[in-house]
Amino acid sequence: VQLQASGGGLVQPGGSLRLSCAASGITLGNVAISWFRQAPGKEREGVLCLSSSDVYSYYADGVKDRFTISRDSAQNTVHLQMNSLKPEDTAVYYCASRSYLCSGTWTGYPYRGKGTLVTVSS
Repeated sequence: VQLQASGGGLVQPGGSLRLSCAASGITLGNVAISWFRQAPGKEREGVLCLSSSDVYSYYADGVKDRFTISRDSAQNTVHLQMNSLKPEDTAVYYCASRSYLCSGTWTGYPYRGKGTLVTVSS
């Protein structure tokens, strides 16, 4: 099983960005998908998760009304849509998956991908 996040880049404050998480060896349509991030000099933290039954769990403050997860079953890909980005959203973003329910802990996911860098700056 491999997960690979992509789509990161430089965006101005208030802008939007869509990250993708492509998978091989696992079907993303029926598992829990989480996004984590690690800001410079900080520990990795959970951001949000969508369970296998499409219930959200939010782990980072201030993302509930700005970040959404969607599944593209045809491409076996999950997207993280990030709107109204703030400088404090700057981090390397990682996707991870596990069966059924969400977890806010990185080590709680058997499938974890490499990250993509998001920089929010003017």
